[in-house]
Amino acid sequence: MQFEVRTLSPEMVIGRQVVDGRDEADARRQVEARGLFVSAIAPVRGGLGLPVGKGRGKSLSLVLFSQELLALLTAGLGVVEALEALLEKEASPATRGVLERLLGGLREGQRFSAVLAEQPELFPPLYVGIVKAAEGTSDLPRALSRFIDYQQRIDTVRAKIVSAAIYPSILLLVGGGVSLFLISYVVPRFAEVYQGAGRNLPWMSQMMLGWGQFASAHTTTLLGGVALALASLVFGLRRLMANGGLLRLMSRLPGIGERVRIYELSRLYLTLGMLSEGGITILHAIDTVQGMVSPMVRQGLQAARAHVESGLPLSSAFEANGLTTPISLRMLRVGERTGDMGPMLTQSAAFYDGEISRWIDRFTRTFEPLLMACIGLVVGAIVVLLYMPIFDLAGDMS
Repeated sequence: MQFEVRTLSPEMVIGRQVVDGRDEADARRQVEARGLFVSAIAPVRGGLGLPVGKGRGKSLSLVLFSQELLALLTAGLGVVEALEALLEKEASPATRGVLERLLGGLREGQRFSAVLAEQPELFPPLYVGIVKAAEGTSDLPRALSRFIDYQQRIDTVRAKIVSAAIYPSILLLVGGGVSLFLISYVVPRFAEVYQGAGRNLPWMSQMMLGWGQFASAHTTTLLGGVALALASLVFGLRRLMANGGLLRLMSRLPGIGERVRIYELSRLYLTLGMLSEGGITILHAIDTVQGMVSPMVRQGLQAARAHVESGLPLSSAFEANGLTTPISLRMLRVGERTGDMGPMLTQSAAFYDGEISRWIDRFTRTFEPLLMACIGLVVGAIVVLLYMPIFDLAGDMS
């Protein structure tokens, strides 16, 4: 994040600088290293009063950074030279600060993984772990390539889930907006006409006209209530996503719970496979991945780790704690026989990804037409109830 620092030079000149640092102490060290005295230091405030870096997201795209670093390492540059090249072309002050800290640590003689670990908000333990394993084999480009492929596969599945939810959300918003317009604007106009006609209306039409008149008289209150309900829903969903409650809730839904479990197993197997292929032992890989899974999977993973540590095969430990399916169990046993556990874990994740993609396609093809039919029925019912008195009048006249 960025800090605004008021400085005093040896010539007794007061100045002001903006420094990018991990924390206040890091920013102070950077300024004092330039021979300046720090008189005051405070986080730079953004437009909403939030410190820059917290309100605007991360200052570094990890996948893009890995891709650029991989390209330079493949071209024959060393790590320091590659980071210097990235620093020369970078225009963003926040990203330049990150690269400068990495270069500073390397020039002090630290290992690349140790320098990355000093910035945990940008480089997660998973990334640091594969880099640390690559340092032991002197094969950093291959480790970066594995991470890029891993992240792209996760992003592909996540993008399919998000895209499958966009169209139904738009349908619900449009259908709800049309229904609200009919109830709050069109229905009260018809109510005024029918009240002057002096006719008895069907009871369903009377109920709808009563609702329409109520909505017309309290439009502001109803709109405020709808906005408050939507805000509460969004806040509740974010809270559930933060503490893993959303996954627990979805896992209890019939038909969806099993797919949520498959998605979690896919991420688990893909991460373990990447770490195992990078030369990390399965016990250390399980320790690394525990912070990335839901609480339910984490409990099973901890128990499985204890079983593996006591000498039980990985396939049996996972089976005993509900972390397998019949297909993945067979593939794990094949990996144990051949000694290629990493590739087998990755292939199991690929099998899960294919199953999830096929289920999403089937679900959207079924759910979207049903949703459109429900919205059409609601709007059609409102229109029919509006015109039922006219149909009765036409029947009397004929």
